[in-house]
Amino acid sequence: MSTREHESVLRVVVADDERPARRFLIDLLHGCDDVSVVGEASDGAEAVTIIERERPDLALLDLQMPEVDGLEVVGLLRRDVLPLVAFVTAFDAYAIRAFELNALDYLLKPVDAARLRRTLARAHERLDMVDAKGAGIRRAELSAETTEAVARVESGRADSVLRRIPVRRRDDVLFVPVAQVVLIVADGELLQLATASGERHTITYRLKDLEARLPEGEFVRLSRSALVRTDAIQRMSPMPGGTYIATLHSGQRVGVSRIRARVIREQMLKL
Repeated sequence: MSTREHESVLRVVVADDERPARRFLIDLLHGCDDVSVVGEASDGAEAVTIIERERPDLALLDLQMPEVDGLEVVGLLRRDVLPLVAFVTAFDAYAIRAFELNALDYLLKPVDAARLRRTLARAHERLDMVDAKGAGIRRAELSAETTEAVARVESGRADSVLRRIPVRRRDDVLFVPVAQVVLIVADGELLQLATASGERHTITYRLKDLEARLPEGEFVRLSRSALVRTDAIQRMSPMPGGTYIATLHSGQRVGVSRIRARVIREQMLKL
């Protein structure tokens, strides 16, 4: 979060793919003396660009934007510029299930002015905590809270099958077709994606959450940290101790854990 222009002014970015809803929310914000709207986005990719450029105090993100939704915007943002976040949704049931979390807030469409004021007041309170505790320390804590809360929401949501994965490439957001991904490896809090053409991409996501959204039967888990497209495997070579080495058509070799080896034998190595 950037230093605010004035202690009482909240710098806000609004992202919503529906222009009437976006304008309605911005009009409400313009009626608040303690708010400065520093940017508006019509989709998630644009929201990432604007937030990283403007470094607002608060981002109001629509949950249901196509391609890159509100949750994915948070995942694509650099940690050092992640603002406070409130999600905007038209679905009450979704909000109740997803946002009983201290780190996040949500607004139901159509946004109520009084409810919006409470969200803004909460943002002011949290930013005052930053000022009191030390901006560097508290900003890191807020970023961790937000990303953990989003991860928990991702774990519980039942979205449609993922067909394209949004990834960062410098200032752009690219959409990598799942059909082109052959290998996904967890590396700490990051996932490394490899495609059939040899491209490499890095995303911030949890492996088990991404696995739950991939097309059923197209990927197989080889270990705690690796998912492989089933038809990308060229051969399985047995190793001492009952494990295997999977060799992909690309030539890359991936180890199979002992626990997963039993599953592999049942699922892939029997006629």
